[in-house]
Amino acid sequence: MSVSKRKFKAEVNKILDLMIHSLYSHKEIFLRELISNASDAVDKARYLALTDKSINPTGDEWQIELIPDVEAGTLTVRDNGIGLTRDEAAEALGTIAHSGTKEFLKLLESSKAKDNPELIGQFGVGFYSAFMVADQVTVLTRRADAAADEAICWKSEADGNYTLEDITKDTRGTDVILHLKEDEKEYLKEWELRKVVKQYSDFIEYPVVMEVTRNQPDPDDKEKSVEKTESETLNSRKAIWIKDKSEVSEEEYNEFYKHVSNDFNDPARTIHYRAEGTTEFSVLLYLPKERPFDIHYQDYKIGPTLYVRRVQIMDHCEAMLPPYLRFVKGVVESADLPLNVSREMLQDNKVVNVIKKNITKKVLDNLATMKKEDLEAYTAFYDQFGRILKEGVHNDFERKDTIAELLLFESTKTEPGKKITLAEYVERMPEEQKEIYYMTGPDRTTAETSPYLEVFKEKGLEVLLMTDDIDDLIISSLGTYQEKELQSAVKGDLDLGDSDKKEEKQKEYSDLLALMKEQLKDVVAEVRVSGRLKDSAVCLVAGEHDLDPQMEKMFRAMGQNVPQGQRSLEVNPDHPLIAKMQALFAADAKNDRIQEYVDLLYDQALLLEGDRPRDPVAFAKAMSQLMAEGA
Repeated sequence: MSVSKRKFKAEVNKILDLMIHSLYSHKEIFLRELISNASDAVDKARYLALTDKSINPTGDEWQIELIPDVEAGTLTVRDNGIGLTRDEAAEALGTIAHSGTKEFLKLLESSKAKDNPELIGQFGVGFYSAFMVADQVTVLTRRADAAADEAICWKSEADGNYTLEDITKDTRGTDVILHLKEDEKEYLKEWELRKVVKQYSDFIEYPVVMEVTRNQPDPDDKEKSVEKTESETLNSRKAIWIKDKSEVSEEEYNEFYKHVSNDFNDPARTIHYRAEGTTEFSVLLYLPKERPFDIHYQDYKIGPTLYVRRVQIMDHCEAMLPPYLRFVKGVVESADLPLNVSREMLQDNKVVNVIKKNITKKVLDNLATMKKEDLEAYTAFYDQFGRILKEGVHNDFERKDTIAELLLFESTKTEPGKKITLAEYVERMPEEQKEIYYMTGPDRTTAETSPYLEVFKEKGLEVLLMTDDIDDLIISSLGTYQEKELQSAVKGDLDLGDSDKKEEKQKEYSDLLALMKEQLKDVVAEVRVSGRLKDSAVCLVAGEHDLDPQMEKMFRAMGQNVPQGQRSLEVNPDHPLIAKMQALFAADAKNDRIQEYVDLLYDQALLLEGDRPRDPVAFAKAMSQLMAEGA
């Protein structure tokens, strides 16, 4: 029996040392790596067995077995795969990453490594992740086409050395025996092994089995129980995304959705297809019915689960979907990605970019189809996720026009809760109308009663009511729809065909307006005659390219420093109060009462847009005085 003692390469020693000292917080990754290695070994043996019947003469089931031994403190990962020769064992287990070891060391020593379990496999060091939980690793292996006495025992305590010993092994394949550290014995527990297999290796093609002991009623004495040990399969192996759609039932789709989403409801829509060509991948995505409570939280996990050859590589692959589709759940599997792909590698990976572009288009196409074929269902979906979808208009310039077709809004001519598309709005516009009008507000009631809509009501013009806090930003990013400008009812100087009258009134009230501007020069950029007011005396109007007040408030609430744009104060020359001020000004331009009115009108304008007066106490006193004088 030949035994040889050999040393690891110097760089390997350093890697092992770093791993042993728990650089990684996701220690359970070791089991994923060992099961993946075992699956690869079974794949190779299965392929050879097609032409060499001696590989599996009895037709044994291809499988991977977990053997926890509490007394010995060992966990064995056993496969009946291809196995290794002595030279292969020395090459595969005695060296790490024939290329890229130095790069791996740099990443290990960086701050990025600790919480990135994907790095373990990036440079071919998956096997060595076993030393994170074990102080000794023994490998018993026999090549599938070798005799029983041609087996090898590889052993190391991660002390810089390993041994190779010739042994006899009755069965083909490999046993990886982990002598677990005292503080890692939880990996001998059934529930822990089930959890890790379920998370990372649930869809491995081959069964991952383990003997489990259960108490069962004694058939001879019903009042007693006996222990019975049976082999149980820990993984489901139901990788339905690689099946043809005709082979999967709706019940299976719904069951799998609940598995990947932790949702109790059935999905609103299922997207299942396989892309073939230069880049091949399988996709199974779901559109949920209800919005998760934490979807707007900063730490909400985005992206589908990424699989490579049925092995879970990443639970949430952010690189696969844009953030405005973060409600999409599901899985993506690609054979064109390496099994050891890392999060860093995904960021600029051409294959990933192709997949992202493809599935983004598929999701948007499915939403368009849903809107066309089942508007009721789409509206229900949009009520839950419309605000998120809108973000794409601002963040995805390439697809903003596509997303615009999916947007829904209430309007001044729809019943509460009833929504229309931009296309529907344009279709019912009067021929002379050149712009699409919209109004932002915290809710429909507030928007509808706003003084900004007075002239639109008088002229019978439809205005879209936008009540999401980001609507102003989104619509500003869209700019136009079907070559028609989107015009805010609360921004800019409106021209609704009354320009001649406005100009005439502007001249008539020019001196009074100049006085008001001088008095309010610190808070407004301009005081002008309004083309939008009919019943109210005044309103504040943002500049054409400024954020509306609602948007400003939202950004400030988020802690962002938003520059305060000086707005314009618009006055209604037909309002009795403005007419009275004009009369007072004509009689005595220095009348103190005019200054009081100017301050009150500005504070009133603040109230009308949902803000508070500059000095609430002074405002209340002035109002009380006016009321007393009028009594």
